[in-house]
Amino acid sequence: MIHAYQETYLNRAQSVLGDAFDYAINTCGIAGDDFIKLFLTSTVSSRMENGEPSVLTGRSGIEAVSEIVYETTNDRITNEPKERFERSKEYWIGWAVAYYQWYSNRRYSEIFKVLTFYDLQQMYHTLHEADISKFVDVVDSRIREYFKDTNLKRIRMEYGCTQAELAKRAGVNLRSIQMYEQRNKDINKASIDTVHRLAKNLGCTVEDLIEK
Repeated sequence: MIHAYQETYLNRAQSVLGDAFDYAINTCGIAGDDFIKLFLTSTVSSRMENGEPSVLTGRSGIEAVSEIVYETTNDRITNEPKERFERSKEYWIGWAVAYYQWYSNRRYSEIFKVLTFYDLQQMYHTLHEADISKFVDVVDSRIREYFKDTNLKRIRMEYGCTQAELAKRAGVNLRSIQMYEQRNKDINKASIDTVHRLAKNLGCTVEDLIEK
């Protein structure tokens, strides 16, 4: 599996997002779902997805919250961080989601489209002491249920292109496209040239078409 960025940055990413959730919600009084919206709107989320060192290692979770809030609302955060003796529920939520994003290479917007802050709070009670792989399994299951269409079908339909049109433009056999969309053939095992031509004609990246 292709992960979002080098594993050497993973622990730091988890710490940053964990601290960010804890500080934003427990110290600044921002509602969980509201903070998620601010996070997704900011450039911090996309920069974390890409493993940008300046975000993952160059700042704390508190500094990340300040940047997120200022960038999205133009407000300055002045709340003094509280002393924490153990990980809060909110810290675990950010920590676990950061791990899943790295592991799956999915966008944060996809993850939070499937999981609300309330969902994650409920998962905390049964999963926070379990191995992180249990969290991954649960989230994978929910995401597969939510995104029932393959990435190829979903992106093709959003693009407004029929299977036949895509086959002609990309020079890919129509039956192959049909089988990829029906999961009768695994697009992850297709040649890089085939996936590249499909992606180019749908205005997306190769990674967007890969099934995770």
